[in-house]
Amino acid sequence: MKRAIFIVAIFILIFSQMGIDVGKAASKEQRTICIDPGHQSHQNLDKEPIAPGSKIRKAKVSSGTAGIATKKPEYKLTLEVALKLRDSLRKKGYKVFMTRTTHNVNISNVQRAQYCNQKHADLTLRIHADGSINKNVQGLSVLYPTGKSTKKVNQASKKAAEYMLQESIKATRAKKAYRTGLMPREDLSGFNWSTTPVILIEMGFMSNQSEDRRLSTSSYQKKLVQGMVNAVERYL
Repeated sequence: MKRAIFIVAIFILIFSQMGIDVGKAASKEQRTICIDPGHQSHQNLDKEPIAPGSKIRKAKVSSGTAGIATKKPEYKLTLEVALKLRDSLRKKGYKVFMTRTTHNVNISNVQRAQYCNQKHADLTLRIHADGSINKNVQGLSVLYPTGKSTKKVNQASKKAAEYMLQESIKATRAKKAYRTGLMPREDLSGFNWSTTPVILIEMGFMSNQSEDRRLSTSSYQKKLVQGMVNAVERYL
């Protein structure tokens, strides 16, 4: 009799735990992440408003930078990392959308923001890499919006940026760029047209030889992705 009661108790515990796990997965499935791999194979220098109602206009999408050692263009690096990030987030149970999955596209920064808006993203992640005329500069940074058009999401975006910086630095042991690693911006079209919390991670400087090589290794990309996933988990 005692043995039967013990077995029943074990089954109850197992199914109870299974119920908890399923519940967690279900809640994550309701969370939507939108990933925007920066740039594309061909720049588009046609102009678009920097923000809704603004008279200031910027190029729809620039060419980005390129690796000083690897010669890899930024648009290829950002998509490599973004695809790995997408797969990792999906394994965690999140619903993930991407503004592009190939290089040969023509999607402006405004269109990228609008796409993520349409997906009702809980968080939009813009993936980029940095460049500088100073070849010694290196480090990781995270940008977040502070403009008037993004007033409703500025605070949430800043919190997400803080988590992204902390977790990415922890995972990669990279240096913080621009002293603190956090960069408030109100001049980015991809921010100013966003109605979702949005951040942009500059994964490192492709103009620095050692950092450029490191950014293209699968082992370092894995660390970057792990840091990003950890940041999303904390934020959501």
